Amino acid sequence: MSSGEQSEATEQLSRKIVIVAAITGALGIAIGAFGAHGLESLFNSRGYDAAFAAKRSDQFEVGVRYHLLQSAMLLALGALPFGAQRWRRWSLRLSLVGQTLFCGSLYLLVLTDTPKLGAITPLGGICLIFSWLMLIPLCWKSGDE
Repeated sequence: MSSGEQSEATEQLSRKIVIVAAITGALGIAIGAFGAHGLESLFNSRGYDAAFAAKRSDQFEVGVRYHLLQSAMLLALGALPFGAQRWRRWSLRLSLVGQTLFCGSLYLLVLTDTPKLGAITPLGGICLIFSWLMLIPLCWKSGDE
């Protein structure tokens, strides 16, 4: 692949990553708004006591926080003007899997009151960690190695 073709391919991938960041960021804001405005009535309708509702609300908030932080990381990933596409793709993939497993399991745990879903959360956390670690070889490598 010529350097011009490689540059164009990197730009296309970067655009896709920024689009994904925009979508996940918007979802994170919408889910966070639901958490701020809808969880209380959901908990009241289920008759949760205040301590249990606070615990579940905190779990939901952790999901939203990590969701939005990961969306910001994707935005930065898409904006990087350098780095091997392979590492950029792996960071994207791991980020999306991590958001789905980590944040999604917390959202579902809270909304369905299914504590067993908490067993999935650490798997998502591992994916999130590795999505960040992919930035290291991305910065060390150049081109589409």
